[in-house]
Amino acid sequence: MTTSKLHLDHDHLLHLLREMLRIRLFERKCAELYQREKIRGFLHLYDGEEAIAVGIMQALEAQDAIIATYREHGQALARGVSMARIMAELYGHVEGLCRGRCGSMHLFDRAHRFLGGNAIVGGGLPLAVGTALGDQMQGRDSISVCFFGEGAVDEGEFHESLNLAALWRLPVLFVCENNLYSMGMALERAEANTDIHQRAASYGMPSEVVDGMDVVAVEIAALRAVAAVRGGEGPYFLECRGYRFRAHSMFDAQLYRDKAEVEQWKAKGPIVRLRKWLEDSHVVVDDEIERLEAEIEAEIGAAVEFAEAGTPEAVAELTRFVTLDAVPE
Repeated sequence: MTTSKLHLDHDHLLHLLREMLRIRLFERKCAELYQREKIRGFLHLYDGEEAIAVGIMQALEAQDAIIATYREHGQALARGVSMARIMAELYGHVEGLCRGRCGSMHLFDRAHRFLGGNAIVGGGLPLAVGTALGDQMQGRDSISVCFFGEGAVDEGEFHESLNLAALWRLPVLFVCENNLYSMGMALERAEANTDIHQRAASYGMPSEVVDGMDVVAVEIAALRAVAAVRGGEGPYFLECRGYRFRAHSMFDAQLYRDKAEVEQWKAKGPIVRLRKWLEDSHVVVDDEIERLEAEIEAEIGAAVEFAEAGTPEAVAELTRFVTLDAVPE
């Protein structure tokens, strides 16, 4: 959905819930398939952060570019990328978005201008600056949206990217998904100043903090930020404060945080929060959400069937798209 104003009617609120549920249930299935060794390699799940991806996407146009991190299933689904082709990519099959070559961390879909997840922390920041510069030079009415975690702010490219974006007044929306832990390190143990958004001020860039567990709050902030960026005011910085419910990756033992803390955050998660408000406010009828969940489960089932029926890349094709330097004799 694209809109310049927020309309909190029944259909839109149910759309927000549906999009978050699609991400949550998809990730749950991915965890199951990973344990069954259907999905291999690295897997970073988005549970708990759904409101950020869904809220931001409501403010964007089809021509806008998305640059994400290695935890990008949520952004891809919220952007409208095919669930079936994402699942096939996770399976490593040629029917996937990138012929099974990119897997979980590097989803790419040119049709939706979803320009890739990035495994390198902070690696997407200069790419977003580049796409924004290209759009600006070619006179396109497009903005680039860059998602990154709070752990990326210690990388040199974070500062280089914000500096250039501000210096050249580029159409970039920087979205920091602050989930309080960068891999195994708590934010408060790594940063002298835990207010990440204040770093944007040193580059003269407008910034604000958003409750990343409130999808409506994220959408409101995104609409405001996107209007400023698209209006030629230069880059904008949003710090969305949330929490990831699962481990950093499927290999993470989570010895650095208390289980009780995780449960406390789950109790105020974005889906629980919106669902309770909808039910308490009588915005939805009794079985409306249950029917919604059944539809999503059917979509996920179809995506798994599509992936299961796929085919691995032929051995003879493995060097395709790869540039090999000549080996000296």
